[in-house]
Amino acid sequence: MTTFDTTLTPAELKLDISKLFLKKRLLGFALPAAVLVYLAYVFVAFDVLGLWEKASLENARTLVSDSYSYKTHVTRDNRNGAVSVSIEGERKGAYPDGTAPDWVTLGEAGETTVIDLEDGHTVTFGPETIEYAIPGYGTVRATPSRSAGVQAELPAGDVPDWISVSKNRLAVKTGAGRLTVTRNRAEVFRYFTGWELFFFTLDSPYYGMGAGELLQRAATGEAGAIFQEFWTNKMWRHQDVAWAIAETLLMAFLGTIGAGIIALPLAFAATRNFMPFRALRFAMRRLFDFFRGVDSLIWTVVLARAFGPGPLTGALAILVTDTGTFGKIFSEALENVDRKQIEGVASTGAKPLQRYRFGVIPQITPVLLSQLLYFLESNTRSATIIGAITGGGIGLLLTQAIITQKDWEEVAYYITLIILMVMLMDWFSGWLRRKLITGGSGPAKRKAAKAQEGSAFLLP
Repeated sequence: MTTFDTTLTPAELKLDISKLFLKKRLLGFALPAAVLVYLAYVFVAFDVLGLWEKASLENARTLVSDSYSYKTHVTRDNRNGAVSVSIEGERKGAYPDGTAPDWVTLGEAGETTVIDLEDGHTVTFGPETIEYAIPGYGTVRATPSRSAGVQAELPAGDVPDWISVSKNRLAVKTGAGRLTVTRNRAEVFRYFTGWELFFFTLDSPYYGMGAGELLQRAATGEAGAIFQEFWTNKMWRHQDVAWAIAETLLMAFLGTIGAGIIALPLAFAATRNFMPFRALRFAMRRLFDFFRGVDSLIWTVVLARAFGPGPLTGALAILVTDTGTFGKIFSEALENVDRKQIEGVASTGAKPLQRYRFGVIPQITPVLLSQLLYFLESNTRSATIIGAITGGGIGLLLTQAIITQKDWEEVAYYITLIILMVMLMDWFSGWLRRKLITGGSGPAKRKAAKAQEGSAFLLP
């Protein structure tokens, strides 16, 4: 609060007030100006314009479209003329020999195969030459040869940017599909919206059945077989994904709960009101600082050298980091306990251990439970990243899918599952927190739970 000298004359007082207002205006201008200067420095230091120029919007569009679509590959081996069709180019998604979708007319080995890409776009695999008829442009021809490479014939005029031609490769990319021709093979990609083969693969007896027919089959006693076909899907690996999510949750649970169990007794040694030895108290607090000062990702790398990759390493990394964090939180909670309750328990003749059990623990239980459940929710997300490093959980599958840069719909699938897992843990931790702290979920009890959470010692 600003005070003024009462002995000043009105003119002097007015001058002081003017100076005060001028100082406040300058301060109000200086803070936004400092922020703008800092942002300008960041803009130049990180070369934002250069990064924007290097960005490829075309690659971004392709990435986004790949997350909700799939490619059907029609591939011809130029050495023997054999043609195969598969989803995403994988053997697990290959059509049986001699079969293909209705937009592909297969010919025998060495004969003509016609691929209808719709809207007038047609690719023909001839005995010697591959042709792509493009409406409004003309026909692109390519003759692959082991000795002469790929001989391409294009309509007269400049080569458009959606056609790439070299001695050994021809690539044509249109809105209807893609054609790539090399010495050894010719391949056509056609995109479709959706996650194909998500429920059943092509070799499953239930592939292509509608929901009504599947329900009818399930009602006649085939429910177990239908679920087994879905559960063991070789393309989407639902069984492996479910186990990976379980590993991620297990890492978060073991690390968080284990850290809470270890940190609680150690926290007593870091408090002024329970530990009279200052040196031991100082050492314990610095130990907590050391544990929580090193990020869990660093502990993951360190522990992986000792224990090898796996979910156990991830759980231990979370345990070490959270032991330091919980030790700090619990020790602060212990320093704020009410001594009267402890004295009341002591007046009954209780021993020191009983005083802690009945006079201290009930006071800090809301803080303990709130923090454990909050960190369990947070560590569920952290376990995803840790799993990518240690080789366990859904993080490993996500990393593998990103590295291959082939099936981005699988990346979208894993990210969706991670978001759902975090949402579920958020709901579960909130529900459990209300149950354990207030014993129910009525309006009054929810209000009490919020009050308890607000009094918790949260760390940034």
